[in-house]
Amino acid sequence: MPAPSAAQIATLHQRVESHRDDIITFLREICAIPSFDSQIREVGERIADEMRRLGFDEIFFDSMGNILGRIGDGERILLYDSHIDTVGIGDPDAWEWDPFEGKIENGIFYARGACDEKGSTPGMVYGLALARDLGLLDGWTAYYFGNMEEWCDGIAPHALVEHEGIRPDFVVIGEPTKMGVYRGHKGRVEMQVVAKGKSAHAASNHLGDNAIYKMLPVIAGVRDLNDQLPTDPFLGQGRITVSYIECRTPSINAVPDECTIIIDRRVTWGETKEDAIAQVEALIPEAERHNIRVEMLFYDEPSYTGFRFPVEKYFPAWVLPEEHPLVQAGQETYRLLWGSPTHIGKWNFSTNGIYWMGKAGIPSIGFGPGDEIHAHTVLDQVPLDDVVRATAWYALLPAMI
Repeated sequence: MPAPSAAQIATLHQRVESHRDDIITFLREICAIPSFDSQIREVGERIADEMRRLGFDEIFFDSMGNILGRIGDGERILLYDSHIDTVGIGDPDAWEWDPFEGKIENGIFYARGACDEKGSTPGMVYGLALARDLGLLDGWTAYYFGNMEEWCDGIAPHALVEHEGIRPDFVVIGEPTKMGVYRGHKGRVEMQVVAKGKSAHAASNHLGDNAIYKMLPVIAGVRDLNDQLPTDPFLGQGRITVSYIECRTPSINAVPDECTIIIDRRVTWGETKEDAIAQVEALIPEAERHNIRVEMLFYDEPSYTGFRFPVEKYFPAWVLPEEHPLVQAGQETYRLLWGSPTHIGKWNFSTNGIYWMGKAGIPSIGFGPGDEIHAHTVLDQVPLDDVVRATAWYALLPAMI
């Protein structure tokens, strides 16, 4: 496909601006629909309605309950990934406005999910429709994929590829990037450590073997290990945290016979799940190795449709080289639209990229409005100008790859 002409780009800007009110209204309406705990059916139906209005070729829910819209039937497949579930709102009294109705102030839209990640959906949906209308999708099959991600990163795309049989050639992830092109992030291993002891009445505790005490050297070891972990020049240093602890005891007047901790281990480039588990196993005192075990956590919860897709809770780190054609296409798209390059970077949190690039090896980049520092907070927000401007980027990118 020849490079887009100046006239095409000018027309694209005009068309995007003509849809400005529609794009903002669409965003406000999908943020007004609660969609936490992966209950995305209602918001998915609202997005489906918009795609029908814009003339997508095919619109459907997959087995898990994610919403997809397709335009085109070319040989190459491009997929725009935006998770449309959110975390909950926490303490309602902590919000100064209705988290679903939201508010607009100084060009910023504040609402639950505005940043993470409903803010990218309008631009992706309208962008693909505009790309079709302006001849920028020739040779492509393009999908919008509105999915559930908060419950288990990467599970929705994993099921899309392995169960539905849709494997894209390129992916754009709409998590907030401050309108930069992102090309990777750290991964994560979720594991539990279980210590077994022996119960006894607290009045005769010398007859028992306290499982909590057995766990103390492991907890201290995790604390001290954090600053010793490997680092990477781009992704930074790995991290490890005890994120949860519980015990099993017959009563509060008894010696606990079991203690469990959950560990969140952020892995940097070059680290594996085997490395992470071995490091924790090494923290177990030799005398307690028969009483304490380390286990990878497993996810097997049904989606709202009842669909199950069991996966271990390993989320690999991933990096797409800066010189990769997809990264360069993203940068050149921005330059053609706005006259100068944007920043190239990485996320601090995790995204569906852990499957797309981390497990499946499908070239992926991120581009979206908003700043991840506002994700999961009562200041969840996105600049509306960027929501609208991102539409042009999503529309032009296919012609630049």
